[in-house]
Amino acid sequence: MVKISLIGTDLSVEGLEFTFLGPLTACSECRIKNACFNLEPGRSYRITKVRDQENPCLIFNKNKVKAVEIEELPEFANIQYGRKLQEGSTVTLKSMNCDYITCKNIEKCNLTNLRSETKATIIGIKEKLDCPKGYDMRKVEIKF
Repeated sequence: MVKISLIGTDLSVEGLEFTFLGPLTACSECRIKNACFNLEPGRSYRITKVRDQENPCLIFNKNKVKAVEIEELPEFANIQYGRKLQEGSTVTLKSMNCDYITCKNIEKCNLTNLRSETKATIIGIKEKLDCPKGYDMRKVEIKF
């Protein structure tokens, strides 16, 4: 089944990947808000097709949004290595609260786009990460 959402005309480009952060408070009175906010906060998506249909919008800079077909992208998190880190196991995601701001992995270690204390199933362990603070971290594919 194809998932359809609305996005600003300036962002409606096939192949664009984005993370939905949640609904905007300014949109609370809009009559088509359910089409815009039918995505899950913190999840990443890719636009697979841009449709011709446009709708008015007061938020985006061209005052219009387009209908797009989207697919959910695999989710990844960085998890400290341990005995419980196995494919198929369920883990509770916890932020590392790392303060090494120049690290390229800080967003995934600190769960910037995910809620801490969320349960997830490990689909696959992808790679060992180079942690500047010395932690034994792994990039893992997860499913909620």
